[in-house]
Amino acid sequence: MRVTKYSHSCLRIEHDDAVVVIDPGVWSEAEKALDGVDAVLLTHEHADHVDADQLAEALAKRPSAQIYAHPEVIDKFAPQWEGAAVPVTAGHAFTAATVLVKAYGGWHAVIHPEIPRVPNLGFLVNETLYHPGDSFDVPADATVETLFVPVSGPWLKLSESIDFVRAVKPQRAYAMHDCLYNEHGLALTDAHLTARSGAEYARLAAGTTVEV
Repeated sequence: MRVTKYSHSCLRIEHDDAVVVIDPGVWSEAEKALDGVDAVLLTHEHADHVDADQLAEALAKRPSAQIYAHPEVIDKFAPQWEGAAVPVTAGHAFTAATVLVKAYGGWHAVIHPEIPRVPNLGFLVNETLYHPGDSFDVPADATVETLFVPVSGPWLKLSESIDFVRAVKPQRAYAMHDCLYNEHGLALTDAHLTARSGAEYARLAAGTTVEV
């Protein structure tokens, strides 16, 4: 698979002539990521993970494309995605375009007890790549080769990111959810994850493509 990391939490996956995009949010280069898209996976409803207007424009250009998301996410945006949305919940395995996907988790990590939690799904792609959305849910029944690990946000701390990588035990880990720190914070986070996560770790610049 060819995986292009766009800003924050957006991934573009190209496999067997199909394009699958995860979490094209308002802080990502959604227009580039969604070019020629066949399927979209949405972990949850927050705007940094889904740009509903940009996604609607992409669907207008690609009417055969489908969106896979939790039923509550679909209900929230249903008028814009009519006919394109497929509901999935934790434990569901399905094929998005040519890509095998299994959903994990269930809920967004706690930001604060007074802030209601929303459904969140992590996606295991082709049994090798895992995108957890805004959670540290471990896909316990999977062998993950490539993990995208959240590194910044109001719901996490650095020790949790390190422990998440250790729990998943991937061959390699790449930073995601990385738009909330300045370069000083990111450099410190990168140093600790490199030294302590137990995996090959890197933070990819937006638009970088890797083979996994």
